[in-house]
Amino acid sequence: MWRQKFVLLGFIICFSLIICKLFYWQFFKSGELANAASNQYYFKLNLSANRGQIMANDGSVLVTNKTAYLIYAEPKKIEDKNSFSNTVSKILDLDKEIINNRLNQSEIFWVPIKHKVNETTCEELKNLNLKGLGFEKESQRYYPEASLAAQLLGFVGNNESGEDKGYFGIEGFYDLALKGKSGFLIREKDASGNPILLGDEKRIPFEDGQNLELYLDRSVQTIIEDNLKKGIEKYGASEGLVAVMDPITGGIIGMAATPSYDPSKFGEYDAQVYPNPIVANTYEPGSTFKTLVMAAALNEKAVDVQTKFNEEGPIKIGQYYIRTWNDKYNGQLNMSQILEKSSNPGMVFVANKLGKDKFIEYLNKFGIGKKTGIDLEEEATSEIKAKDTWSDIDLATASFGQGIAVTPIQMLQAVASLANKGNLMEPQIVKKISDKNGKVIIKNPKIIGTTVDQKTAKMITDMMVSAVDNGDAKWAKPKGYRIAGKTGTAQIPVAGHYDVQKTIASFVGFAPADKPKFVILVALREPQSSPWGSETAAPLFFNITKELFTYYGISPND
Repeated sequence: MWRQKFVLLGFIICFSLIICKLFYWQFFKSGELANAASNQYYFKLNLSANRGQIMANDGSVLVTNKTAYLIYAEPKKIEDKNSFSNTVSKILDLDKEIINNRLNQSEIFWVPIKHKVNETTCEELKNLNLKGLGFEKESQRYYPEASLAAQLLGFVGNNESGEDKGYFGIEGFYDLALKGKSGFLIREKDASGNPILLGDEKRIPFEDGQNLELYLDRSVQTIIEDNLKKGIEKYGASEGLVAVMDPITGGIIGMAATPSYDPSKFGEYDAQVYPNPIVANTYEPGSTFKTLVMAAALNEKAVDVQTKFNEEGPIKIGQYYIRTWNDKYNGQLNMSQILEKSSNPGMVFVANKLGKDKFIEYLNKFGIGKKTGIDLEEEATSEIKAKDTWSDIDLATASFGQGIAVTPIQMLQAVASLANKGNLMEPQIVKKISDKNGKVIIKNPKIIGTTVDQKTAKMITDMMVSAVDNGDAKWAKPKGYRIAGKTGTAQIPVAGHYDVQKTIASFVGFAPADKPKFVILVALREPQSSPWGSETAAPLFFNITKELFTYYGISPND
């Protein structure tokens, strides 16, 4: 009797195990098994989407695609794999062993050998009539203007999976919109791995990427790049940048930096040139920053235009002495003359009148210490020190743009607000996004804050015009135009101290002053002909404005 029970129990246990195993395969492994079975009878081919175009504001193409080829092999059709690898590797400049390893994957019907092969090389391979060698059209990024606006545009490389991916600039920031959605083709194959022509086929079409239209004006871009190149050579600077913004919309109509690169040959350049220094690097702005501090003090009525300051000598702050840039002192100065003379002691006076709390409040209003929101991938910023850590000397040096760091785009945005009645605009690169079906997304100008009121904006504009007309760079100014601007010369901090021989010379301004069409920031690193912004960055700024006045048809007003 017990033997019958034992047999029955064993039968029940075995049956239960079988049921459990079936349950496991059915509910937990069904997807995996289905995929395995599918892989035995089907193969999948990815269909790449065409990346969207990037165009200037007039519709001219800055970035597009051109035809290239994927070279692939069908191992089962190749009789002499070693000879095949040897021939193909030489033409494609690939390691022979890499090709051999791919060909020896016996279970695979086809293997990719190289992407983005040009038509000339492709024709050379086709003429060999190698059995088992295949060609598939694909698109390759093409930059018809070569290095024009390179650091604004970015480039397309490959991610870890070998797929196209945008890096830096617009290509990086808008990668998802530009790349579209890949499709795929699934076809039935036989036991040998060959596709069955009349077998099942499933095709999921790709969706091309969206097109981008920029605020960038191709003519303006050419003007600033040509002038920047000449300026670098003339003044012996190691680096330089120019950025141009429409103060009313916040649209970036030109942006250039050097050294630069050709996006279609990015691999031939040092990776340090990839980031756009206008958004990715910080610097101490020097005297250009005085315009913001003066505007804040005027807006708070801490001073007015006719407030007097007696510049009779250096100002002592603790153990430090604040001197004028040329160690000459001018006696009684009003606030406009402080900007004209670029008086450091005068700006310390203004900052003390404003007070530390209000000073820091206006840094925030002007967007200093936070990202501007510009649609470029690598934007950086520097932090403003906590209020309770500011000393008297911190306030003093910050009043004339030393000991405080900004990005060039922050400085451009802040000064643009003075040109736009106190409206702080979000800087924008892309104006319009569209797809092949005609759907269009317009990016409207965006006010993100108010820096000063309209009355103050008018006052500081007039003071900046006086700084141009009566300052050290007046000799370079185009005659007959009202231009608002300010020079800057900032020593570069090195290992905890300032090197008096190393400076960043800059100029920021807008024109025409009463109805601004553009705001320009120019900066030159370590100019050798002269360290002063008035003798390097300012004439470069005025050369650019002369050409822009002609381009926009802006006549002199006297």
